[in-house]
Amino acid sequence: MKKWEDLPEYMQIEEVRPYYDLLKKKGLSLFFKRLFDIVVALILLILLAIPMLVIAIMIAIDSPGGVFYRQERVTTYGKHFRIFKFRTMVSNADKVGAHVTTSNDSRVTKIGAKLRGARLDEIPQLLNVLTGDMTFVGTRPEAVRYVEKYTGAMWATLLLPAGITSEASILYKDEADLLDNAEDVDTVYVEQVLPAKMEYNLRSLKQFSFWGDIKTMFRTVGAVL
Repeated sequence: MKKWEDLPEYMQIEEVRPYYDLLKKKGLSLFFKRLFDIVVALILLILLAIPMLVIAIMIAIDSPGGVFYRQERVTTYGKHFRIFKFRTMVSNADKVGAHVTTSNDSRVTKIGAKLRGARLDEIPQLLNVLTGDMTFVGTRPEAVRYVEKYTGAMWATLLLPAGITSEASILYKDEADLLDNAEDVDTVYVEQVLPAKMEYNLRSLKQFSFWGDIKTMFRTVGAVL
C-alpha cells in the first residue's frame, strides 16, 4: 500500500485513517490476494476463451454495436480506468438514461437480459483483474459521477482495487428491483442504495482477509445459482 502521505488529499481524512491502519498491517494477505488474482484470472481466461467467443457472436447478432461495454470507473486511490463487460444494452445506452438500471429497463437487449441473469456479462472483467485495476473480491467499481458523491469513510473503499464481487454485491444482487419505482433513479441510487451498500463494503474492509475473500467468491457462486 502507498504511504499515507502519498494518498490523494481527499483520502487523507480521519474517517479513512482507521481502515488504512488496519489494511497496512495485512501486507501478507494483500500479497496472496494479488497472486491469486493473477493466477486464477489467467486460468479462467484460457478455460473460458471459447464460451466468451460464443457470447460475443450472440451479442453481435442480437443488436447493432460493439461486443464489449466500456465505461470509465474508479478504483484504487481514485484511479480512473475503463471496465470490460459484455454489452447487455443498446449501443450508447449511457446517453439515453441513468448509469444504473432497473429490472424493466428498455435499454437491455434480449441477449443482454440472459447474460445479466447469469452474471455472464461480468466475465470480461477478468482482463481488468489481470491488469490490476480490479480484483476478484472488493467494492464494486462505481461510475465517476457516483464516486464524486462519496462522503467521509466511503473514500476508504478506494484503498483496495475495485472488485468483481463483494458481500454488498451478493446482498444487492436484485438492486435493479429496488429502483423500479423510482422517479429519479440516479437520486435514489445516490441517496439510498449507495450509502447502504457502502456500509457493507466498509464492514468488509474492516474484516478483510485472504480467506474471507475466498468465502465471498463461493457465496457469490451460490447466489448466482
